[in-house]
Amino acid sequence: MKHRVAAHHPGGGADGAKPEYLRPGCCVDSDHPDVIAFSREHAGDGSPRERAVRLYYAVRDGFRYDPYGIQLSEGGMKASAVLDRGTGFCVTKAALLAACCRVQGIPARLGFADVRNHLASGKLLRLMGTDLFVYHGFTELYLRGTWVKATPAFNLSLCEAFKVLPLEFDGRTDSLLHPFDVKGRRHMEYVCERGSREDVPLEELRTELARAYPALFSSAGSASVPGDLEREALEEQRGR
Repeated sequence: MKHRVAAHHPGGGADGAKPEYLRPGCCVDSDHPDVIAFSREHAGDGSPRERAVRLYYAVRDGFRYDPYGIQLSEGGMKASAVLDRGTGFCVTKAALLAACCRVQGIPARLGFADVRNHLASGKLLRLMGTDLFVYHGFTELYLRGTWVKATPAFNLSLCEAFKVLPLEFDGRTDSLLHPFDVKGRRHMEYVCERGSREDVPLEELRTELARAYPALFSSAGSASVPGDLEREALEEQRGR
């Protein structure tokens, strides 16, 4: 299947003005004092677009992407948990960006898709048993009358370790994972969309991840194997 950039979801002002995209959620806990403080510290002044862009980079590079430390408990999936741990994965970092934008009065929700050829080491792919990543999460922000997608998952140092261009975000166009790496090799393919949510669909996510990756997740719903993706990427690059 060819790489397909997901189109904007239909819906103009009425959709963007839905109260659930501005109020605190269970995991998009925009009322948490640490989230409020982080948002205010990094958003700065200016238009909603300018503040959203600053928050995107603060979340993208301020927290290391960690696919091994996933905790699918309610507490582990909260945006505020990323601030507490200093790490997150695509869904929790997307939740943090959404929460920070809601603090700023910017409507925000979560988008989900299944993707192939994700950033992954050989070790992670062996544990997964596939190169299909289900429920990859990103953020959708309502800016200038339309929904714009932003993917803050992969911090700059991780992208450099994998020799993949980091995702930039300008608040005007969708920022989705690249179909090719810096050498032009096939890197990413969006297989299917799973829609947009106002919050993390916890039960659905637990069920799907446990079904897809039984070697990675315990019955309690947490990643059960230690690892360091950035270190693994650097070791693999040195071995080539």
